[in-house]
Amino acid sequence: MKNQQIHQQELKISELEKIQAEKNVYLEERLQVLQQQNEDLKERIDKNLAVSRQLSEENANLQVNVEKESKEKKRLSRTNEELLWRLQTGELSPRMSPSSSPIHRPSSGPGSPARPHSYHQ
Repeated sequence: MKNQQIHQQELKISELEKIQAEKNVYLEERLQVLQQQNEDLKERIDKNLAVSRQLSEENANLQVNVEKESKEKKRLSRTNEELLWRLQTGELSPRMSPSSSPIHRPSSGPGSPARPHSYHQ
């Protein structure tokens, strides 16, 4: 009877070891899959960070350009208001050519004496 009990215990242990070995194989395969997914996600994160940095830089450049264009628009608006005021007050005649207006008079600086003054910055 003891031999039979020992034999039954050995069969039970053998079966449990077999089950444990199968679980280990499954868990090792699952671990490999998860590690590969983890690597793939790390690569995606790195790529997304690079794209995010690039977009942030582009956004900053676009904001600078918008600010420059806004300043230029305000400057042109002020120039238009000044010209309208001059027209209304008679200081600037509509028949005057643009080259004779004070805004387009040649600059007297040493850079280019015969060229009209440029307001672009």
